[in-house]
This record gives sequence, structure tokens and C-alpha cells, in this order.
Amino acid sequence: MTIFRPFAALCGLLTALVLTGAAQAACPTGLPPGVYCGDKDPAAALAGTYKLDPMHAGVIARVSHIGYSMSIFRFDTAQATLVWDPDHLDKSSFNAAVDTGSVATNVPGFAKEIAGTYLKSADFPKATFVSTAFRRIDPLHGEIDGQFTLLGKSKPVTFKVELIGAGKGFGHPRLGAQAVAWINPQDYGMSPFFLDPIQLVIDAEFEQTPAK
Repeated sequence: MTIFRPFAALCGLLTALVLTGAAQAACPTGLPPGVYCGDKDPAAALAGTYKLDPMHAGVIARVSHIGYSMSIFRFDTAQATLVWDPDHLDKSSFNAAVDTGSVATNVPGFAKEIAGTYLKSADFPKATFVSTAFRRIDPLHGEIDGQFTLLGKSKPVTFKVELIGAGKGFGHPRLGAQAVAWINPQDYGMSPFFLDPIQLVIDAEFEQTPAK
């Protein structure tokens, strides 16, 4: 029994950290000059036009594996533009595109089958999202309505969004967010192999582009 005590103590410590909020990542010391950590402060998410940083972005599809588990498919190539106006949400917009052929999976050879057979990436190389409305739930959370297009079919989708961090960045203001939505694969004419709703999870950082 004693071999489990350190593990139990660690679990208890982690739980306490989470409950107290101490698990929030601290800014490390010794950063290079001109590099600033992000902060979970909505006031630091400055108004402006932002471009997706493709080196700090992940697009995940969580797909039911015939009822046993959720398989993780990652898409490695994406582009996005965010126009953010916190004082006038009706002037905000978000447009994103994912290369359907950039899918990756743990199953050897399956990514090629997903891209070719199921997503038909040769005919439909992009999945896109174009926003139609922003809603603020609280200072750190909101929703973005829009049209999601996959396999040439467009349907309304709502992403639930959480601000992860914002700040001075390293050269230009930067913000990061997580967005989550569910889609019905049959709405897009996907194979009957995909029947259960698919969860889309986007973790991304955006850098403000200088005004011209």
C-alpha cells in the first residue's frame, strides 16, 4: 500500500493547485528582451486585425471510434484572420481555412485514406469557417456563429471560445484562444461510417498585423 502514497499525495497536490487557480502557468524568468508572456486578461486582447500563427496552432477532430473511444485526427495546415473589436462585437469577424489533406493520425496509412476517401481532399482541399456573429458570455468566454463548409456543403455552426492568454507578444500584440464546436457529419454528406457528432477543437495563437 505504501507505494501508492506518493502518487496519492501528488494527485492531492495537483487537485489543490487546480482548485486554488495556482495551476495557471507562470511567466518564466530570463526571457529574451522584447519577449512577453501572455496573461488571462481580456483587457490585453487589444482591438485590431490578427493573423493565425501557424507554428502555434492545432486543429483537432475528435471522432467516435465505433463507440469505443474518441479517435484524434490532427490537421497541420491552417490559415485564419481575426478582426477583433471588443467594444463593437458586431464589427468583429473570423475567417479560417484548414487543408483537408494535412490530416494526421496514429494509425499507419489511415491519414491518406481519410484525406482521399472520406474528405475527398483532391476535390475539396479546404474546410472553411466564416463568422456571422460574436457573442460575449463573460470576460473570458464567448461564442462565434458562422458557416462551416466541408465537402462543398455549408451549415451553421457555433464555436464556444475561451481566451487563453493575451499580451505584448514578441514584436506585435498576440492573443491565444481555444474554440470548440460539434458538427453532424451527415449534414456534410460524409460516409455512413461517420454517424456520431464530431467535436472540433482549435487551439491557436494570433499575432496582430500592423496597420498599413
